[in-house]
Amino acid sequence: MNPALEALIQSKESAELRFYTLGTFTADVMGRAINAKDWGRDKTIQLIQFFITSRHRKGLHKEQIIDRLWPDSGMDEGNRDFKIAYHGVNKALEPNRKSREETKYVIRQGLTYQINEERVWIDSEVFDQAIEIANHYQQSETETTIQALELATSLYKGSYLPNRIFEDWSSLERERLQLLAINAMISLGELKLETNPEESIRLAQEALLIDATWEEAYRLQMMAYRKKGNRPQVIKTYNACKKVLEEEFGIDPLPETERIYQDFIAV
Repeated sequence: MNPALEALIQSKESAELRFYTLGTFTADVMGRAINAKDWGRDKTIQLIQFFITSRHRKGLHKEQIIDRLWPDSGMDEGNRDFKIAYHGVNKALEPNRKSREETKYVIRQGLTYQINEERVWIDSEVFDQAIEIANHYQQSETETTIQALELATSLYKGSYLPNRIFEDWSSLERERLQLLAINAMISLGELKLETNPEESIRLAQEALLIDATWEEAYRLQMMAYRKKGNRPQVIKTYNACKKVLEEEFGIDPLPETERIYQDFIAV
């Protein structure tokens, strides 16, 4: 196995703190699950989720955090909520930490805060890194590309932070990860088309559960059914694609989709 990919897979076992953000939100630290009682207030959960979402911004000022999380709060209320939530985060993550000890998982520098990525495993971050590896090796190492895409698609259990689906601060990350997931499913399905068309069909169906208008997924499904010699399913898939595109956008399938369909029914 490619060393970078192997290290990425093994990173979960060596991590002290693990966050699961795709399709759910859960966490465990040193093998101990952190439950709702440990977090306490919902604002505590919001704060740690915001730290996770903003992990690449290298520290955010407290006022920026308050403004994004609780924009309707006054200055005094916002500061109070942040103080209580920040204390709640550290208590949940490090219940036995002495009061004057430095925190291990959240880095504080003056009035800026960020999560300590060196000590933390985050499923969405590993998902991102697996996609990067797949993209890097797609022209040179097919097996590494397949393994990286398999890791990425196995991690994507659903929408990013589904309990924050109406929060502006999480929407861009959710949409970005969703797009990456669909493309990963299609790419993996195309790579498996010759050897495992059943898996290509499954991946196409998974992509369509995320976005029922994704035309590439219909094309992949049609090609996989064609590989299996399943004429009724090719026709059914094409008709489903044509119907959803008409209903949602008032358009016909792309010429490439039409060509795949016409080539098949002409046989």
